[in-house]
Amino acid sequence: MARLETEYCGIKFRNPIVTASGTFGFGYEYDEYAPLSEYGGIAVKGLTRTPRAGNKPPRIAETPSGILNSVGLQNPGVEVFAEHLMPELSAKFDTNVIANMSGNTIEEYAEMAEILSETDVAVIEMNISCPNVKHGGMAFGTNAAVVEELTKTVKERCKKPLVVKLSPNVTSITEIAKAAEAGGADGLSLINTLLGMKIDINTRRPILANNTGGLSGPAVMPVAVRMVHEVYNAVRVPIIGMGGASSGADVIEFMIAGAKLVALGTALFVKPDLIFDVKREMEEYMDRFGIKDINELVGTLELY
Repeated sequence: MARLETEYCGIKFRNPIVTASGTFGFGYEYDEYAPLSEYGGIAVKGLTRTPRAGNKPPRIAETPSGILNSVGLQNPGVEVFAEHLMPELSAKFDTNVIANMSGNTIEEYAEMAEILSETDVAVIEMNISCPNVKHGGMAFGTNAAVVEELTKTVKERCKKPLVVKLSPNVTSITEIAKAAEAGGADGLSLINTLLGMKIDINTRRPILANNTGGLSGPAVMPVAVRMVHEVYNAVRVPIIGMGGASSGADVIEFMIAGAKLVALGTALFVKPDLIFDVKREMEEYMDRFGIKDINELVGTLELY
């Protein structure tokens, strides 16, 4: 039998398939289609220090081979999650929970890390694609020095493995990855969405009320795979790969590029029970090539 079990940041995952934050809510709806125990872990909706209503609609737009979203981190806030939602998730579902957090200041991130560290979450994922309100609104994740400072400060107050989620909207993702590693990150996840726009040619206005949004789905996968490969060769910490994966072959491709875990996201909107197909396809691939342990694939890309 093909062995799908793996380990990430010292935590055991029954398989390397997780979900991408922002696409999975808190898992309840998806459990109706496939038990959450089928996944190695689930990344829940991005959390902020206080509740957020999100952006005004329209905030989702379909694009060729993907979607644009500007949901705006709608969520109940980190304290509601810690006090009510996470205890329920722990009691009802047998899977690792990855808590994703977004902040406007370094102090907000650190406070959230402290709160989440007291819960049963397995991993804390820090989204650094957020505007740094104390420094002109530029995203934290675009400046290597800021990424290192942010990671170092949060890591000092974080009792769980800290994974930094990298933005692809940068000149050099390896520079940012190295900065996060230098700051003490236990792992990295990439990529977050690519910034995009879609225009209604009849009104000559953007379709999204926020004008721009994050592009996800199969269209971004070649970019994501390239970046995972680059980062894998630049750092020593383990990687969660994401961006357009929609099949067992896609998961395997990410792993060959260097990912230890791979997230499904936008594809679950199309097929909410996709996990069954993905696991079956992975097992068939492993049987075909005589691979006993899925971990044998990680980082095995051979360049020309």
